Amino acid sequence: MQIIQYPHPTLRHTSKPLRRFDARLRKIVDEMFELMYAAKGVGLAANQVDLPLRFFVANLEADPAARDQQRVFINPVISKPKGQKVGEEGCLSLPGLYGDVTRSERIVIHAYDLAGNEVREEAEGMLARVIQHETDHLDGVLFIDRLAPSAALATRQAVEDFETIYAGRQQRGEGPSEKEIAQQWAQWASEYC
Repeated sequence: MQIIQYPHPTLRHTSKPLRRFDARLRKIVDEMFELMYAAKGVGLAANQVDLPLRFFVANLEADPAARDQQRVFINPVISKPKGQKVGEEGCLSLPGLYGDVTRSERIVIHAYDLAGNEVREEAEGMLARVIQHETDHLDGVLFIDRLAPSAALATRQAVEDFETIYAGRQQRGEGPSEKEIAQQWAQWASEYC
């Protein structure tokens, strides 16, 4: 398992809700936390590890020693957004790229935890931002899609560089074809959705 980079197609794929919670899923979640910590991130969506499944992991401490702060949100739904705040965001799938994004200051999230228990939580501040960012991933939306026009223009060259690198890898056969990616999506959906 590895973190995929933009513009890999799974990053634009709308994830499917999970119906199955099992030991394999728990193992995947553990691996995602390890990848997130290694990359010094605070959140990681399943799309970012090439899984078309609707869940993400988070730990605002970004510290593997703070395992008590680990959170898993399965099939998240955001409601009751309140307020607006601009804050800088980055993305593990667009390493080194940052920009200011306007998000709701407060939200309510409905989801399931890894044990299949329903979770309803009011979130604000950094937690609300991370939840919105990661839920966007599950809908195929990236933070670069939410940048103001001037910020999007300022990051355009970096985004094009990611696209050029990805295209080169595909031409050299260093990654799966779009057909293989679609087959993988279908396989995961048949097992978990």
